[in-house]
Amino acid sequence: MAGRSGRISDDDIALVRERSPIADVVGEHIQLRNAGGGNLKGLCPFHDEKSPSFNVTPARGYYYCFGCAEGGDVITFIRKIDNLTFSEAVERLAQRAGIQLRYEQGGYVPGREQGERVRLIEAHRAAAEFYAERLSGPEAGPGRRFLSERGFERADAEHFGVGYAPNEWEALSRHLMGRGFTSQELIKGGLAREGRRGPVDRFRGRLVWPIRDITGDVIGFGARKLLDSDDGPKYLNTPESPIYHKSSVLYGVDLAKREIARRSQAVIVEGYTDVMACHLAGVPTAVATCGTSFGEEHIKVLRRLLLDQAEFRGEVVFTFDGDSAGQKAALRAFQDEQKFVTQTFVAVQPDGLDPCDLRVKHGDAAVRDLIAGREPLFAFAVRSVLSRYDLDTNEGRLAALDAAAPIVASIKDPGLRKAYTVDLDRWLGFMDEGFVIRRVQQTAGRAQENGRTPGGRAQGGRVAAGQQAGRGPATRPDPAGPDPADPAVRLEAEALKLAVQRPALLGPEFDALGPETFTLPEHVALFGVVAAAGGTAAGGPGGREWVDRLLEQTEPGAAGAVPGVDLRSLVTRFAVEAVRADVSVEERYGAAVLAKIQETAVGRAVARLKSRLQRLNPVDEQQEYNRLFGELVALEQQRRVLRERASGA
Repeated sequence: MAGRSGRISDDDIALVRERSPIADVVGEHIQLRNAGGGNLKGLCPFHDEKSPSFNVTPARGYYYCFGCAEGGDVITFIRKIDNLTFSEAVERLAQRAGIQLRYEQGGYVPGREQGERVRLIEAHRAAAEFYAERLSGPEAGPGRRFLSERGFERADAEHFGVGYAPNEWEALSRHLMGRGFTSQELIKGGLAREGRRGPVDRFRGRLVWPIRDITGDVIGFGARKLLDSDDGPKYLNTPESPIYHKSSVLYGVDLAKREIARRSQAVIVEGYTDVMACHLAGVPTAVATCGTSFGEEHIKVLRRLLLDQAEFRGEVVFTFDGDSAGQKAALRAFQDEQKFVTQTFVAVQPDGLDPCDLRVKHGDAAVRDLIAGREPLFAFAVRSVLSRYDLDTNEGRLAALDAAAPIVASIKDPGLRKAYTVDLDRWLGFMDEGFVIRRVQQTAGRAQENGRTPGGRAQGGRVAAGQQAGRGPATRPDPAGPDPADPAVRLEAEALKLAVQRPALLGPEFDALGPETFTLPEHVALFGVVAAAGGTAAGGPGGREWVDRLLEQTEPGAAGAVPGVDLRSLVTRFAVEAVRADVSVEERYGAAVLAKIQETAVGRAVARLKSRLQRLNPVDEQQEYNRLFGELVALEQQRRVLRERASGA
C-alpha cells in the first residue's frame, strides 16, 4: 500500500471534464430549460430564489448564477453541491464516467486512500449489494413474506433494491472489511457501531431499503423490524454522517426526478412501501422523507426539480393517513405551503389507508384516484379547523371563524385570500361576506402588530430569495463607485463578454483600447487578464480552451490577478451570460460594440478637454488654448466617425 496519496494526473482531470457534460451533471440536481442562445436555465441550488437565475452554457462547460454569483465548471459544481474537496469531486465524476484515475507520486492510489466521500459511497454500494443478495436466502423468509403481504413481487424488490440484513452481529462488517474497508469507515458511515470487540452491524434481522441521493448513489438505509425478539424501533434509519443528512434526503427521488420534472408534480408520502406502491400503481412522482418530518431542505430539493416559479404551473401533493395524526401532519405541511410557488394539495384517504394498504385492498386504480382526488391544501387546512366546532350554533360558528381566520389571513396572494374568505363565509353559513372579511382583516392586523405572520409564524424566519442562509445578503456595489446599471458600464461589460466568448470578433482593436477605457475596477482588472492571456488576438474563436486560459490568469500570483477582486467569478459569469445579439449578426454587433465603447471613451476625453479649456484664459494662455482646442476638434471628428460606425455596423 502506498504511503501517501498522490496527485491526480492533469491529463485525467482534463479527461474527466471532457466526459462529464455540465448540462447532464447539473441536470441530475435541478431541472434545466432552454434559455436561448445555447444556454440553459434553472433555479439555483446554492440559494433560494423565486425566478431562475442559474445559467449553464454547455458549449463552454461553465455555469453561473446571476443571483448569488456562484459559478465555475463541472468540477466546481460537484465540489459546491456536495461539499467535497477538489480531488473528491474529480474522483466522483471519474466514477460516474467510468474513468480509472492515475495518481502521480506513487502510481494508483489504493481504495482506502481515496477521498472520504468516495470511500463511504463505495462502502454503501457494497452494503446494498450484500443486503440484496441475502433477501433470497432462507433466513430472509419473514422479509419476503412482509413484501408479499403488501403486494410486492421479487421483481419489485429488485427494482427498488430492497434487501435483508442477517440477524448476526458482524455479518456486514466482516464482509466489508474483507473488501478492504476499515472499521472506522463503517462506523463513520453509519453501517456499524462501536462494539466491545470491534464494529457491530447497525441493522440486524431487518428488511432494508437503500436510500439514494438524487444522483443515484446509496448514502444510507432504512430498516424495518421483522422479529418479535427485536426490541428496537419499528423503523431504524442511518444516523447523520458525512454523506447522509436526513433533513435534505427524499427516498425515491433518484427514480422520481425525471417524472417530477416532466409532469411538474411531486407526491409526498410517508413511508418506503408507500413510495413503492405509488410508483408501481402509476404515480411515479412519489417520494418520502426518511425518519423526519417534511421540512425546508426538502422543499428546496423539490423546487429545483419542479423549476418552481411564478406561473403556478406545477403541484405538490401531500398524502397523509385519514386519522387525527395524519390531519395534524397535513396542517404542519400547511406552515410550509407558501414556500412553494407551485400549487399545493393534500390527498387524504377517509378510511385511513395509506397508499400501500390502499393498493393491496383496492388495486392500482385506487391509488391513482387518491392522487387525482387531491384537495387544495388551504381548503383542507380550513376544513380541518372547522370540523372541531359545532357549526349548528352561533357560538360554534363564531368560534370556528376566529380559529380559521388566521389561516385565511396568512394567504399572501390577495385574490386567493379573498376567494377563501368567501368560501369560509359559505362553509360557516353566515351569508355575510362583509362580516367575515372584516374578521379576517382584524386577525391579520393583530398578527402584524405582534410581529408575526397571521399563520402564527414569526416574521423573518424565511430565507429571502437571493439570500442564502448563513451567507447574509448578496454584496451590493459601492454607492461611491460607478453604477453597474449605467449604460456606459453595461457597454463595457458587453465588450468584455465578447472578449471572453467571441475574441475573434474583436481582435487587436480591442487589445489597443487600454485600461483607461473602462470605469468599473473589476472591468479594468478583467481587461488586464485578457491582455495577460495574450489579448483577444490570441483567443481565436474562443470556447473552452480560451476561457480556461483566462481563468489561469486569475490565479494568485498570475500576471492578471488583482488582490481583492474576484476575477474568477467575473470570467465565469461573462463566459455564461448570453450576448445580446443573435448569432447571425454577431460580427456586426461586435464591430458596433467596439465602436460604441471607443466613442464613449473619446466622449470622456472630450469632456476633460472642455473642462481644461474653460479653466484657461484664451488671451493670456493663447498658445496652450489653441493647442487644446485643436485636440478638441480632432476628438470631436473622431467621435462622429465612431458614432457612424456604431450605428452602421
